[in-house]
Amino acid sequence: MLYSLLHGLGFVASTLLITWGLFCLFFLAIGGFSFDGFVHQLNNFTTRYVAADPTRTSAFLNMFAIAHMILSTAVIALRADRILPRRDEEGAPRHG
Repeated sequence: MLYSLLHGLGFVASTLLITWGLFCLFFLAIGGFSFDGFVHQLNNFTTRYVAADPTRTSAFLNMFAIAHMILSTAVIALRADRILPRRDEEGAPRHG
């Protein structure tokens, strides 16, 4: 049971990290795949976010949450065979 729980937590954590990596890849892509462009885009994003009023900030958070759910669903769908831990078949020889 503990093995299955740890495997499930690992699956959720890796899915979360992959999704955050896709967001970073997005900023890297709109920055022209250069570090300078990436940092410039993040600076532009944070400047606009800090200067926004509360209604606009909440609208952004809703949009971010929806995008995160869509990306997470896509990543989970692509990794569906990894959700459950692998089990050895009855007649499989053990190695090690």
